[in-house]
Amino acid sequence: MISVLLDTSNTNLSVGIAKDHALIGETQYAAWQRQSEYLVPEIDHLLKKLSLTKDDIDEIVVSKGPGSYTGVRIGMTVAKVMAFALNKPLYLVSSLEVYKAKEGRSVCLMNARSKRSYIGVYSPEEIILSDTIMDNEQVKMYLAAHPDYKVCGDVSYLSLRGEKVNILENLMNADVERNLCKDVLAAKPVYLKDL
Repeated sequence: MISVLLDTSNTNLSVGIAKDHALIGETQYAAWQRQSEYLVPEIDHLLKKLSLTKDDIDEIVVSKGPGSYTGVRIGMTVAKVMAFALNKPLYLVSSLEVYKAKEGRSVCLMNARSKRSYIGVYSPEEIILSDTIMDNEQVKMYLAAHPDYKVCGDVSYLSLRGEKVNILENLMNADVERNLCKDVLAAKPVYLKDL
């Protein structure tokens, strides 16, 4: 089974190809406000590099937000078009969940600007706190109340250091049943704040 894995929800562009739940090709780099230029060419490049075509794709997995308004829309749009055009399943995974650590409980964070954070708390088996938006001071209190939880994500804006994780591996290993999109054309990004 060939899976295309996409995340454009934050400052990085992450594109991966997995075969039978093993990453066989990936590219991840900073592309802030440039994801729309690079996403499709990077998908094409990886497919060619791996001697695959679009017809070999069996499923598409994408981060659905929260995150950068434009970034989330870019990844979702490309994933929806691919899934619809190729008539393949589409899986929508939380942009915060892709930051979770392999073991233990993870507080997954992303800068929501205006002194706020997107936050979701996960264990390998369950969602402990569904994705929400929180003032940074509340986040710090939450972290102080749960010192055994791992801090994950790009948390430099909070002067913290996050656990190292592979976003593409987490997309690849996401819960299939919970994340299956039943209506590709109706799939919508998750923003968590007013636009």
